Amino acid sequence: MKAADLDYNFSNAHDVLDRVFNNTYNGIAVVNLDGNWLKVNESVCDLFGYTRPELFNMDINNIVYVEDLGVHERKYEKLIHGKINKYRVKQRYFHKDGTMLWVLIYVSLVYFKEGKPYMIWQFNDVTNRQKNQDKLKAMLNVVKEQNERLTSFANIVTHNLRSHSGNLSTITEFIEEDFCNQSNNENLLLLKKAVVNLQETVSHLTEVAKIREIEPSKMKKLNLYDYVEKAMYNIIAMAQNANAIIYNEINETHYVKAIPAYLDSIVLNFLTNAIKYKSDARTPIIELTSYIKNQYVVFLIKDNGLGIDMKKYGDKLFKMYKTFHYNEDAIGIGLFITKNHIESLGGKVEVKSEVDVGTEFSIYFKNA
Repeated sequence: MKAADLDYNFSNAHDVLDRVFNNTYNGIAVVNLDGNWLKVNESVCDLFGYTRPELFNMDINNIVYVEDLGVHERKYEKLIHGKINKYRVKQRYFHKDGTMLWVLIYVSLVYFKEGKPYMIWQFNDVTNRQKNQDKLKAMLNVVKEQNERLTSFANIVTHNLRSHSGNLSTITEFIEEDFCNQSNNENLLLLKKAVVNLQETVSHLTEVAKIREIEPSKMKKLNLYDYVEKAMYNIIAMAQNANAIIYNEINETHYVKAIPAYLDSIVLNFLTNAIKYKSDARTPIIELTSYIKNQYVVFLIKDNGLGIDMKKYGDKLFKMYKTFHYNEDAIGIGLFITKNHIESLGGKVEVKSEVDVGTEFSIYFKNA
């Protein structure tokens, strides 16, 4: 190739690069190592509201938000000494009209023909994104504050209700002692029943008030198989009375992150429910298995009991005081508390069920 052709190609390439530089949507500037502007494209001028002459005649630090003046320092030193090839920082600037901008800046080091180093700064306006993040952060802080207030409120209310219901129970006993001949009085019996119901409700509310997210540092590494075995032992009489067959096929190597009391309660609740809602048409069979899925150990409890109409009750299954079968022992609190315990451990619960076929719960625990 002739020298003239080389010169022409180089000139052509230079023109193309120049057009790219001047017409790109994001701001681009060539800056010397002292931080002075050498070349800027139109997008930089649009971003800050200054003309090129105005930008070239000012110190860039004059339009930087004072608290962000030093954000480049540490990364700049690494760039100059060859420890990194590029870096990015988020920095606040003032527009010419006085409004504040959030700008994401990508900085890289380049060497032109004469071997002298310069910096290429690429500017990306992220003001709207930052405003949205700040709004979200503010909203999360409000929610956190409200949750803390609600927790305090719940603790106070449950404590006071517990005291009042205890007093009512004691007064009822005094009345019964003072008017022993009225022990079968219908109004007295109604009062006693009402006090018992109040105490039960307070007990449920107390349990609910205790539920909150558990810090990972407070959770322990627990063997799922051992906890299932212990739960099965605790309900052995109940299982025998129902002629239930329980298969524990949990993988003995599966460990979960949990609080011992919570894991006890979760396993026990699902097991007792599987027996409680058995079908009289067949021998109750409960299968317990486990497997790993992503970061979870999935605990499966499958029964052949009454089942639940998921179309009718699916969205109410874990709500407080919801019952789905005519069982006089059912009060609709167990599944509500159990689901909250699972979620407070960072897990979740899924359910598949068919009426008169059975139910399968999948409980996701964090894998330990």
